[in-house]
Amino acid sequence: MATPETIRARPARAIGTPLASGIAVLSTLLGLVVLAWVILFVTKGRFLKHSFETIVAGQTNRQVKVAGDFQLYFAPFNLKFVAEGMTITNPDWAGTGNFFEARRIDSQISTWSLITGNRRINWLGLEDGRLDLQWNKGNTRNTWTFSEEKGEPLELPVIARALIRGTMVRYVDPRMHIAAAIRVDPVEATDTRFASAVGFDGNGTVRGTRFVMNGTLLSPNATIQGGRNELKLHAEALRTTLDVSGTLPGFTELDGSDLQMDLRGRNIADAFSLLGVALPDTRTYRLKSAMTKAGDEWRFTNLRGTFGASDLAGKVTVKMLQPRLLLTADLATRTLDIVDAGPFIGYSPSASAAGAVVTSVGGAPRILPDAQLRAEALKNFDAKVDWTVRNVRADNLPMSNVRLGLELDDRLLKLSPLNFSLARGMVSSDIIIDSRRQPVVTDYDIRLSPTPMGVLLAGFGVEESGTSGTLKARVQLTGRGNSVHDSLANSNGRIAIILPKGSFWTRNVQLAELDIGTFVQKMFENKLKEPVQINCGLLGFTVRNGIAAADPILIDTEKSVMLGRGGFSFKNETLDLAFRADGKKFSLFAGQSPVGIGGFFAQPKIDVISPELLSRAGVGLGLALVASPLAAVIAFVDVGDAKAADCGPVLAGASARAQRDDKGRPRDDIGKGTTATSEDGKRSRGERKEQRKKFLGIF
Repeated sequence: MATPETIRARPARAIGTPLASGIAVLSTLLGLVVLAWVILFVTKGRFLKHSFETIVAGQTNRQVKVAGDFQLYFAPFNLKFVAEGMTITNPDWAGTGNFFEARRIDSQISTWSLITGNRRINWLGLEDGRLDLQWNKGNTRNTWTFSEEKGEPLELPVIARALIRGTMVRYVDPRMHIAAAIRVDPVEATDTRFASAVGFDGNGTVRGTRFVMNGTLLSPNATIQGGRNELKLHAEALRTTLDVSGTLPGFTELDGSDLQMDLRGRNIADAFSLLGVALPDTRTYRLKSAMTKAGDEWRFTNLRGTFGASDLAGKVTVKMLQPRLLLTADLATRTLDIVDAGPFIGYSPSASAAGAVVTSVGGAPRILPDAQLRAEALKNFDAKVDWTVRNVRADNLPMSNVRLGLELDDRLLKLSPLNFSLARGMVSSDIIIDSRRQPVVTDYDIRLSPTPMGVLLAGFGVEESGTSGTLKARVQLTGRGNSVHDSLANSNGRIAIILPKGSFWTRNVQLAELDIGTFVQKMFENKLKEPVQINCGLLGFTVRNGIAAADPILIDTEKSVMLGRGGFSFKNETLDLAFRADGKKFSLFAGQSPVGIGGFFAQPKIDVISPELLSRAGVGLGLALVASPLAAVIAFVDVGDAKAADCGPVLAGASARAQRDDKGRPRDDIGKGTTATSEDGKRSRGERKEQRKKFLGIF
């Protein structure tokens, strides 16, 4: 049995042996690290040159060589890397030459970034470098993605500070149609806040258009706390000038940048065409905005500027996605000049500015826009745009409060809503343009809410104070074609303009355009001493293959019923309409003959002395010769047998077949949706053929 003395004599076991073992191992490892650090620091790691070439060549599947000095060590914590005459070859598909070469590269790499994979370079000195950045034709591989997998987008390492001399960068992207060469050289830094200043300039082509650029990038002095790189960039291409200035967090770090953009030129469509984005043409413009990058988005905020005689403000984001970039925008305009709105429906802004919206085709005037939709460009991007316009500057067009919602998804373009206030009424539109199909298919649905005619037609001789009548309308058409003109020229559908009960009064004013006031006076009375009292009215047209036929035209007033026949053509923009007012009561003297509207959309004409009236005048003259002067009056007697209309079908916008008189009987005095309908509702087959030839532009 052990005595207390024996126990004291035994050697004591070391306390915490596992902990001590761990400390010993850690100390050994730390010692080895320190030893390695010392060896690397003393030797500058030059003995690792061959190992470096072998390892990097194996990882990149490229030939890697360092012809001159080589250093790789910790100084004291950042990894110091120096190589002279270093080359990395291109992959075989990129042709001969090197992906990278430099007479000398001197860098300090963040050790922590090597662990986390952030690739941060605290300092880079590069002399006489060459960098060849290429995508292959299929856009599946590039020279900077060293694995055999699909090429990744270009992401430069974060470089905090740099001094680059005599370096050239080449970039080729067949899919984006970009080829550029940029030269980088130091320039004098006059500001003591900056340690170095790098100048760059270059040129190239974007989608076949040549561009030039130049600028400077100033790296901050390391002794200044919180210094940021300052960028100035100037670029010109396709009548467009871009200036960018501001600061970057790092020499190549764009995320979180604080930049200001100034973009100006003759046509904003030029600038966006370089991105492959199709926008309507504009007149001379200038836009300024704050600009930054966040991940895969370029954000343009506090946007403000002008285009033509209109203003623009808001924000725009361009998201670089595959296979199509995404353009989103929230825009607002205080005043939009109607000339600047022309390109949105196909008018040339230069022609519109000169007042030449009417063109001549085959000697005939044409007003429908025939600018072709750039369907191919719609493949390159998607878009979501909201645009509001407070006021529209336009003569005789009381238009305001425009709201446009635009969505483009893989070539399917939706303009919904496309709404605006018009003379205290509201036009609501939904237009779908499907360019996935060729020719392009467009669906039009345009609605006008009840609108005071006195305001709407004030510029056409209508007296607002004596007009209480309103009108509402709807256009529903589907057409095929790559322009507004072609689409409507092949369209099918219906147009209906409805006049509810109200009064209508005109002034005797002659205008260069079609004078609605004069037309009404000729239709109802020689001189209007009081407003026309309208019970109900419908100007309905059925459209087949671009030809609109009256279906029906029927306006019921207190004293008369006005009927119309004929139609118009979207193909050659001709008008051939005849209107006749029949009295509800006996009248001794009444022309009772059609008043015609002919000519073209751009140049309509009123035909007051119609062939029918001349014929009746001849009959009257014959009666006067063979009988007596009083007999001549018989030719102009209106017996007052006009059939009053049932206003129900009229106000519902129903077709001619559904119309009834006030006794509920089907009407037999209105057209049945064909331009070949005469006064009695019938025409010979030959007459119908001749009428169709006229609308098709054969004559």
